[in-house]
Amino acid sequence: MEAKYAALRRAVEETAAVDAHAHNLVAAASSFPFLRCFSEAAGDALAFAPHSLSFKRSLKDIAELYNCEASLEKVEEFRKAQGLPSISSKCFQAANISAILMDDGIEFDRMLKLESHKDFVPTVGRVLRIEWLAETIINDVIANKIVGLKSIAAYRSGLDIDPCVSKTDAEDSLRKELAGRRPFRITNKSLIDYLFTCSLEIAVIHLLHNFSFGDKDLDLRKCNPLHLRAVLEDERFAKCQLVLLHASYPFSKEASYLASVYSQVYLDFGLAIPKLSVQGMTSSLKELLELAPIKKVMFSTDGYAFPETYYLGARRARDVVYRVLSAACEDGDLSIQEAIDAVEDIFRRNALDLYKLNVANGSIHQKTTIPDSRISTSCVEQEVLFVRIVWNDASGQHRCRVVPAGRFYEIAKNKGVGLTFASMGMTSFCDGPADGTNLTGVGEIRLMPDMSTILRLPWSRREEMVMADMQIRPGEAWEYCPRYALRKVTKVLLDEFNVTMKAGFENEFYLRRKLVSEGHERWVPYDNSSYCSTSSFDGASSILQEVYSSLEEADIVVEQLHAEAGKGQFEVALKYVLCTLAADNLIYAREIIKSVARKHELIATFLPKPDLNDIGSGSHVHLSLWKNDQNVFMGSNEYNYYGMSNVGEQFLAGVYHHLPSILAFTAPHPNSYDRIQPNTWSGAYLCWGKENREAPLRTACPPGVPLDMVSNFEIKSFDGCANPHLELAAIVAAGIDGLRRGLKLPEPIESNPADYASKLKRLPQDLLESVESLAADKTLHELIGDKLITAIIAVRKAEIDHYSKNPGAFGDLIHRY
Repeated sequence: MEAKYAALRRAVEETAAVDAHAHNLVAAASSFPFLRCFSEAAGDALAFAPHSLSFKRSLKDIAELYNCEASLEKVEEFRKAQGLPSISSKCFQAANISAILMDDGIEFDRMLKLESHKDFVPTVGRVLRIEWLAETIINDVIANKIVGLKSIAAYRSGLDIDPCVSKTDAEDSLRKELAGRRPFRITNKSLIDYLFTCSLEIAVIHLLHNFSFGDKDLDLRKCNPLHLRAVLEDERFAKCQLVLLHASYPFSKEASYLASVYSQVYLDFGLAIPKLSVQGMTSSLKELLELAPIKKVMFSTDGYAFPETYYLGARRARDVVYRVLSAACEDGDLSIQEAIDAVEDIFRRNALDLYKLNVANGSIHQKTTIPDSRISTSCVEQEVLFVRIVWNDASGQHRCRVVPAGRFYEIAKNKGVGLTFASMGMTSFCDGPADGTNLTGVGEIRLMPDMSTILRLPWSRREEMVMADMQIRPGEAWEYCPRYALRKVTKVLLDEFNVTMKAGFENEFYLRRKLVSEGHERWVPYDNSSYCSTSSFDGASSILQEVYSSLEEADIVVEQLHAEAGKGQFEVALKYVLCTLAADNLIYAREIIKSVARKHELIATFLPKPDLNDIGSGSHVHLSLWKNDQNVFMGSNEYNYYGMSNVGEQFLAGVYHHLPSILAFTAPHPNSYDRIQPNTWSGAYLCWGKENREAPLRTACPPGVPLDMVSNFEIKSFDGCANPHLELAAIVAAGIDGLRRGLKLPEPIESNPADYASKLKRLPQDLLESVESLAADKTLHELIGDKLITAIIAVRKAEIDHYSKNPGAFGDLIHRY
């Protein structure tokens, strides 16, 4: 059945949803308990939440997203380690939400402001709760971002609203309310009915609660939406659209009837999904669709406080919608094409049309690959056939397992695919484990897709790729996994110092074209221009435009592009992001650049020194430290060491101290050391300097930063053979050591380090020296893991041996890096 409805499944998974009803997130330090993520209950009743079906299912869903153990304790540990910005980005990206209509009338401790949510979602609109407005007596909250009004009359006084209540009755009721307890909370029926009918006269769209999953005030007998018929029959309100929230549970059938006979009634199934059991969610949506037109049924998460609530609402909504619509196809109610159209209606189009979001909020930048198209099973160019499950091995090579899309979404998405232990022991010259890695063909791990990284390939529209974690079994990390290694050390950095690291990469690469002469094939430079040459950029502009567009589609922000100093060499600089995301982005960026070049019958190579007589290629990385969204690498009035804070200096001092060992990660190939030479801006001597491009460690003062400050530091001795997760893990580990020991930097070098050659120590001049430094580096062994370090050293030694005996083999590496 799954294969039959593959196109429908794709539409459900890919449609960028408009979340038509949700609430504000809270800060990490909020007293609002995380257990409320799973339940609307409060007080003593909340203690029973872990014993519900929805809790057990939702906890597993979140643990799967976070690749952690499915326990509340481990999930909360992960949340603390990653921080609110990171988990919010992860949840919203996985939820695939392009816009939120937010009711900020419900108040939580340390609630984020409405505008803050734009860090995670392109468009945020406001829904104004009329009871809240009256209660707070705030006259200036009406703003042009409001797309509708909302009432919670159902669980204050019920839905048997009297549309003819008089102003006199309302005034009497208000006097009674004012004579009551403080804080002021409206409960009088006449006053609520009057406010509601007055709001109908000034606003077109109203959202109506008819049931709350956690409010003890409501009288369920008064929550049946059939009580609204008096309002619906009143000609004064015939043009006012009413949206019934929460699937009108447990009155879904009654709500479906109202939507079928009254043109102004719409339905929203948020909160019922995911708070009910699977059967409850499914039956509730089925009941809504029994009579109601599909054009009147809308998705929302009713997310609140925690980004996980948005993810859970979106994930389960997609599952349930697919389940219900595919069953409708089986029953003959819908064709597959009609079901696909229904997906677009339910998740996007109905909300866009009803709320006129293009007028209220400006255009929405949707990321779905099927925004206004109609997918058909006969239109195969729109279907995804393959999903590439990608990993980066110890030698820095990109590898993938490819799974047909139907099988991926049915099985591999949740259960992964098998992979031999030997995969992390392979070298750049042999697809077998190197001696000494302790990795063989005996034993298997699981490549578990990280669905937050799923990407439709811009250059091959019938394929997707997704980054994978290496796990012994689902939920249990393999100690050789590079992504796990980076997450592990960043957690230590956060737990011990409340600091995160951001990274931005400068990707240098050569473009080469094929030349066939006398039957011999050679790959020659794309052009012969110079650094920042306008003619060089112009000649490659069509290629670079496609690279830029593809990176943009992958949500990878490009800050600059230019021609580099080598023949046919270019650079694409990426914006800094959280280091775990930056590592993933670097792998995707390399894939995009190489694939676009291949499409143009060229080769893009990131090899550090493809031509010994030309300039080398680096992958310089800029790094900064952050605490509570503030750059704490930068100095201040309290502490300013050459522009750095105390934390910044100590972290950089740790990197400085361990730099010879770090090179085994950042310059991991024998070819890397042909690039790291004096007077080549690659960092050949152990030193640091402010804006010194000959130093391996350069502190930077970009535009906008005060001249006596620096905002980040750059590592020059870094190239395209490096596994970005492993090298960033090594850098973080070194920085942790600097912070733990309070290390200090020597004085900076303010001119060419080669001028001080007799006084400065040379960095390792070949890979063997770096490997020997790493072998003796107890700190990196401890923080990254002895087994993984042992495997890396064995891979490096195998490459040293092979290329020393086969120097001509370097020529083939342009096809691997």
